Amino acid sequence: MANAPINTDILDRAILFAVRAHSGTERRGKGFPYIVHPMEAVEIVATMTPDQELLAAAALHDTVEDTDVTIGQIREEFGDRVADLVASESEETVPEVSEEDSWHQRKQAAIDRLAAASRDAKMVALGDKLSNMRAIARDYELLGDKLWNRFHISDPAEHAWHYKGLVEALRELDGTFAFREFEQLVNRVFCK
Repeated sequence: MANAPINTDILDRAILFAVRAHSGTERRGKGFPYIVHPMEAVEIVATMTPDQELLAAAALHDTVEDTDVTIGQIREEFGDRVADLVASESEETVPEVSEEDSWHQRKQAAIDRLAAASRDAKMVALGDKLSNMRAIARDYELLGDKLWNRFHISDPAEHAWHYKGLVEALRELDGTFAFREFEQLVNRVFCK
């Protein structure tokens, strides 16, 4: 018996939107197109849910934070639920404070927001965070502590604090393959 086709319209539109938004940009220090990261986030979220709006939010999760796209544009194109999920994954800047000086404050606010977020928002966030952690683990194997020089904050203890906080904020997803992989990678890189 053949599987019934699923309606992927919103995901298809989100992928095309994200491709256009990230066009011509490179993933920091990676040498490959930025869009590879959101597509990996979609794949990770798809291991937890077939919900097309969650998959669309995963595709779009960095468009507001890293491009000129606004939440209003996301809301207009994809509706309230997708826009709210993207907004929950977008880091807020601290006015008149440098990225370096506001890093800890911004990361703590993100951890707190995520801990209180819905399960749906946590799935989208886990897609992003696991993709990031996979890249960190791969690069750490190659570069060791030189890896941290790529970031605004180069102290590995700060990154350890941040990722361990994310593990706890996402603990509701324990039992999913994605969460188990995320926790294992955080422990492998930061718990020596």
